[in-house]
Amino acid sequence: MRRFNRLIIISMIIGAFGTFTTALQAQEYKIGVVNAVRILEQSPQARKTTALIENEFSPRNKQLVEEQKTLQALEERLAKDAAIMSENERRNLERDIINKRRELKRDEDEFREDLTFRRNEELAKIQTEIINGIQIVARDNNFDLVMSEGVIFASAKVDMTDMVIKYLSDQAAAE
Repeated sequence: MRRFNRLIIISMIIGAFGTFTTALQAQEYKIGVVNAVRILEQSPQARKTTALIENEFSPRNKQLVEEQKTLQALEERLAKDAAIMSENERRNLERDIINKRRELKRDEDEFREDLTFRRNEELAKIQTEIINGIQIVARDNNFDLVMSEGVIFASAKVDMTDMVIKYLSDQAAAE
């Protein structure tokens, strides 16, 4: 008797599962895939931000290049004239080179940290715009599901990256 009851319960579960999967199969879903990296590279907002950061950090970069040239000139002078310099003069030049190296390293580290911080700050803003753009394009085009990271392959039929880039371009032009 128990065995018979178990068979009935299992049969009911299988039947219910079959009905559920049939209902899922009958309904069509519109799925889209976006390449967020490509959107980030090709959107006008990203190009604008890149130019903004370059302009902001260009003077400091030029200053670092000048400091490197100055240090290199001092090192060349030491290598060339060390033999004819007095001991005191050579020691002072070596000390000056060591101090300039430390200063240059400190300036370069500070520059990299500031640049990374600023880039990440702007990247967060752009990512928010991109996510909003993807959501708007998905709603406007009646997508049920949009996937991004972890997609190994997506046919052109489901790739909506170009639509998002066009939307972002239109938004940038409107501004």
